[in-house]
Amino acid sequence: MSNKHIDEPTGVETVGHEWDGIEELNNPLPRWWLITFYLTIVFAIGYVVVYPAIPFLNKGSEGIWGWTSRGQLAKEMDAAQAGRAATLAALEQTPIEQLPGNPDLLRKAIAGGKAAFRVNCVQCHGAGAAGGIGYPNLNDDDWLWGGNLKEIEASITNGIRQPGNDLTHASLMPNFGKDGILTPAQVSETADYVLSLSGKAPLNANGKLAFEANCVVCHGADGKGMRSVGAPNLTDAIWLYGGSKEQVAGSINKAHAGVMPAWGGKLDGVTIKMLATYVHSLGGGEDFSEAPTQPAAGTPGNAKP
Repeated sequence: MSNKHIDEPTGVETVGHEWDGIEELNNPLPRWWLITFYLTIVFAIGYVVVYPAIPFLNKGSEGIWGWTSRGQLAKEMDAAQAGRAATLAALEQTPIEQLPGNPDLLRKAIAGGKAAFRVNCVQCHGAGAAGGIGYPNLNDDDWLWGGNLKEIEASITNGIRQPGNDLTHASLMPNFGKDGILTPAQVSETADYVLSLSGKAPLNANGKLAFEANCVVCHGADGKGMRSVGAPNLTDAIWLYGGSKEQVAGSINKAHAGVMPAWGGKLDGVTIKMLATYVHSLGGGEDFSEAPTQPAAGTPGNAKP
């Protein structure tokens, strides 16, 4: 008590610390602060008891309520799925060709297909579905296997050149240059003629002769192709593997054989139906009366040249 020091101006005991003549007063903590502090301790103890909070070697404490953030997420996902159940059931029961007659269900199918496209298709066709060299642009109106809803659905289901699927599309163009069917000069001349069909090069008479002798059986005399054999239209200047002279000559020399997965073994039927509806809505989808040449039996679908 002999060392007790009272600050004269305030009459409050000091703590005995001094810095350059400045002493710290021993004022008690405010009562409201102490009460709040004790309440936080009580709250922390209650939280640890009620909720999972304490980590152990193999797992954490579960809490007396058994609540987890993962469990809450699962419940929310189940609730969302239940909310979509009626729509999914309606889509499952409605043939895809009848969707245009139900605008509300069509809108929901397009929205669902857009989400599925971002998960499964953007890797090849791009976020905007514009494709690239070897990957079809799904926004234009050029369709190799047909562009109505039913045909697009079938293409997604069965894929392109998918081994083990009897309904997959499987067109085959000969390797005219590699296999010696045409000479290098004839390949070049044929490429010139093919480009002339879309106005990208002057007419090459020798190339026309080679085309008539080797190509019209699939592409037709007018070069507009045939969906029954998967032969692309050569007159529209839309090219899957590039439209330069070198690229066209390269395709004639050694034909391409791109592959698209058969999504029927990976996605459920409703998801495929929504995907087909979304692709159809991108701007190039055809009505059922628009297809110039219907695919042969067992080969409906869509894949642009």
